[in-house]
Amino acid sequence: MIKAITGTKDILPGDIQRWKYLENIVENVFAAFNYKEIRTPVFEETALFARGIGEETDIVGKEMYTFTDRSETSVTLKPEMTASVVRAYVEHSLGIKQPLNKLYYISPMFRQERPQAGRFRQFHQFGAEALGSDSPLIDAEMIQIAYDIFNRLGLKDISIKINSLGVPESRENYKKVLREYLADKKENLSEDSRVRFEKNILRIFDSKVESDRLIMKDAPLLIDYLDEESKTDFEIVKQALTRANIPFEIDPKLVRGLDYYSKTTFEVISGKVGSQSALCGGGRYDLLVEQLGGKPSPGMGFAAGIERILLACENENSFSLPDEKIDLYITRLDKELSTEVYDIASYFRRENISVEIDYLDRSVKAQMREANKFNSRFVLFVGGEEFIIGALNLKNMADGSQQSFDKNNLEEIKKILRK
Repeated sequence: MIKAITGTKDILPGDIQRWKYLENIVENVFAAFNYKEIRTPVFEETALFARGIGEETDIVGKEMYTFTDRSETSVTLKPEMTASVVRAYVEHSLGIKQPLNKLYYISPMFRQERPQAGRFRQFHQFGAEALGSDSPLIDAEMIQIAYDIFNRLGLKDISIKINSLGVPESRENYKKVLREYLADKKENLSEDSRVRFEKNILRIFDSKVESDRLIMKDAPLLIDYLDEESKTDFEIVKQALTRANIPFEIDPKLVRGLDYYSKTTFEVISGKVGSQSALCGGGRYDLLVEQLGGKPSPGMGFAAGIERILLACENENSFSLPDEKIDLYITRLDKELSTEVYDIASYFRRENISVEIDYLDRSVKAQMREANKFNSRFVLFVGGEEFIIGALNLKNMADGSQQSFDKNNLEEIKKILRK
């Protein structure tokens, strides 16, 4: 038997209601902040991610699904969305059409990572990108959007961590200080951290190796080397979050793994999903548009993992979905009336009333079991002596009451079904 590829997962009908519930909340919150949806292709030229994310990142170096197509072009299944959105922003001159573009997405992503709880090789994210404004209030808005979504999902065991990475110049100066601190400790770092020392030194703060953590415990912190502009912007973000009653904590060791981040960065952490605790992360990227061939334009965004969020919701039992129902089940009493039952169902379906009928020639008893299984609000009986004299019986499944209707007057039945 052929099975789903390791790291991928079928989303079965029994799971879809939870996904739709989350997606509906996401769409409503983004609408409240006037963000417009964008959809980009599932694959892009590999150069987009290599240039945008950074050659030295783990994503580009180890995790991307990259292949050469028949035209000898190197293409990659998108591992994240920001580079794709910025590419679309540049390609379609969205910045010329409108000075501030506030965009959101819900999309599958692909990374060849080791599968574990809440982490898949094909996974799904929702997120947002605001392109065109360098206002730190946009940074606060992004954090508020994420918080509002998690709040509406009923999640309690979460924390918001924020930091500032400063502008590139101050960050480069800080990297020199950090290298000096680690110079005589380098040999004691893990193998991955020794590689990061040469290629992306800030990522050593992300190490989960205990010996690395001990070394980095007393490391100088970037927040102490920020430029004045970044300090001022960070203060505005903190004040805006405080006024909006959004709880947060400053984590001076919080860094983002992608090269394009600057200034504000943040994560939302859950205490209910195990080691992969980050539900959401993002930050400001004021240089990315220019790096991808556009005119200089500031940006701010975040991405959130849907599978991981649903796992947190399940572990917290944060929302209870109502039982799925259909409006009507039509029970056929006589086998020769299949065509009449189908035509009656078609009438109601065209009126946006959900209907199910029997296609398996089952007994009346089996059809009624099916009606109960689908939590049908009403059952319409077609057949028997009533049908011969021109009548249909409608049963209210909530109270057991029944009414008789002329079979040629489905309009009256429709009125009841719509109540």
